[in-house]
Amino acid sequence: MLNVQFLKQLAHYEMDIQFEMKAEILVLVGPSGSGKTTILNTVAGLVHPDSGTIVSKDRVFFQSDEKPLPARDRQIGYLFQDYALFPHMTVEKNIWYGVKKKQQKESVATIQQLLHVLGIEHLLQKFPHQISGGEKQRVGLARALAAQPSVLLLDEPLSALDKETRQQCQDELLRLHEIWQIPFIIVTHDLDEAERLGDRIIYLDKGHIVREERKKYLVSAY
Repeated sequence: MLNVQFLKQLAHYEMDIQFEMKAEILVLVGPSGSGKTTILNTVAGLVHPDSGTIVSKDRVFFQSDEKPLPARDRQIGYLFQDYALFPHMTVEKNIWYGVKKKQQKESVATIQQLLHVLGIEHLLQKFPHQISGGEKQRVGLARALAAQPSVLLLDEPLSALDKETRQQCQDELLRLHEIWQIPFIIVTHDLDEAERLGDRIIYLDKGHIVREERKKYLVSAY
């Protein structure tokens, strides 16, 4: 369970966000500048709200008037739009980068499973400039999940891919979610993609939730 409630003053409006989610895929949709990435960054601890509460299971990420839990301690997997792979590291080193030393032994089986599910075992000794966009996306997913996060955040992870590769990666996201069973929050501008991936879709405008849909039917309006 992830509970997110916060206020955040931005340059042109105040964000007022409230939602709860279980181990489902939540997709955020809205025009550029509506606050989608800010929500991801707030959950991740890269941006702090002005007030509110963010709780994952029983772990308090943020509480008004208390010191926020540092980003490194939140067990968040974050796949950025450009995948943010380190160009000087091999695929293997990129994947292992976020795994803490004390977790390395117990992470071996997890990473082997990820390599198999994503079909990237043959890429381990390559560098990011030597692999395709779809392969970079799979490597980024493997790195985000390697540390066994409690929540996975994905900021337009498929926007740079061609149609065929994009559909393949959508299938992989759905399969990974079925295996991991943790909250996935995905930002996209593609409504077809949102409908295909999302158990729920939240529509944002100027920092407010204006509509929410749950698989084929409208469940609430704000």
